[in-house]
Amino acid sequence: MLEWMTSPEAWIALATLTALEIVLGIDNIIFLSILVDRLPEKQRPKARFIGLSMAMVMRLLLLASLAWLTKLTADLFTVLGQGISGRDLVLLLGGLFLLAKSVLEIHHSIEDADEQPELAKPKAGASFIAILIQIAVLDMVFSLDSVITAVGMANHIEVMVIAVIIAVGFMMAFANAIGRFITEHPTLKMLALSFLVLVGTALIADGLEFHIPKGYIYFAMAFSFGVEMLNLRVRAKRKGSAA
Repeated sequence: MLEWMTSPEAWIALATLTALEIVLGIDNIIFLSILVDRLPEKQRPKARFIGLSMAMVMRLLLLASLAWLTKLTADLFTVLGQGISGRDLVLLLGGLFLLAKSVLEIHHSIEDADEQPELAKPKAGASFIAILIQIAVLDMVFSLDSVITAVGMANHIEVMVIAVIIAVGFMMAFANAIGRFITEHPTLKMLALSFLVLVGTALIADGLEFHIPKGYIYFAMAFSFGVEMLNLRVRAKRKGSAA
């Protein structure tokens, strides 16, 4: 059972897979941070912890169901000559949900910006349970994509499990800091929502067997984030000079 520990290839796979799982988990953290932002301040850390715990449990359950997971890639039916598998359905529905939710959040952000400061606070209607349900839905989509990637990269279930636990532990360690940073910078929140629109579109395309190289998506995100960091620095310097 532990023979993989003597295999250099297994350790390389573990390092590569852990890094990849962390990168794939960034989408999860961004979406989670934006969702919990609609909760009262004191409930946000708890919601982040529960949301990421659900993400880890889902990933581990999927890894424990490798036989079922493999069947998800088999076509269930055909539409206009295009085979649709269980994985395709999950990615299509998850992508549509992410796309719709991101657009609605952008709409809410614009509306909140037009309100008086005392009114532009988390809505009372954003219940804790409702937020957790939405987090669970997206956790399922991101977990499926993450685990299928893991299955394709590693041969040992132990390597996959360790990579998932390390990646989710990393997300838990930095989720609160990322959430606060996004909340404190409205323009960054809008950029994050735009990223999620891009991710939702990519999930839909992937579900339709139109594969967009992930490198292109993450390069676009990194470039946009770098530009926004420069903008934040310029605005901070101007604010300091004005003071």
